[in-house]
Amino acid sequence: MKLHELHPQEGSVKQRKRIGRGPSSGQGKTAGKGHKGQNARSGGGVRPGFEGGQLPLFRRLPKRGFSNAMFKKEYATINLSDLNRFNDGDIITPELLKETGIIKKQLCGVKVLGNGTLEKKVTVKAHKFSESAKEKIETSGGKVEVI
Repeated sequence: MKLHELHPQEGSVKQRKRIGRGPSSGQGKTAGKGHKGQNARSGGGVRPGFEGGQLPLFRRLPKRGFSNAMFKKEYATINLSDLNRFNDGDIITPELLKETGIIKKQLCGVKVLGNGTLEKKVTVKAHKFSESAKEKIETSGGKVEVI
């Protein structure tokens, strides 16, 4: 097989629709946009949810309740298996995790999750720990410190 013999598999390459290219294409003249009107103009069209000037659904429905989404805390999460790269006796802090590139941003703090196993005796300082992470760190001989 040579380079000039290569061709795409049958049916894998579809020709693009060339709009506004003569009567034989079936997309000529108005190019599928109909006659005049807002949607026929360049840059025309309406935003999603626009109902032709009628009061839109999102404004007709009542707004009720309170959402805590603005105030929720997001934690940078790490797994126990990520901590195996450190040596025995190391003190692991959020600053150290950021330096080594395990976490990119500290966000509202660091939370240690219990996925994987920990083979090192390390002291972990973090803002939150899952129950399984606490157990596994302490059974491996390490310490847990909540900041």
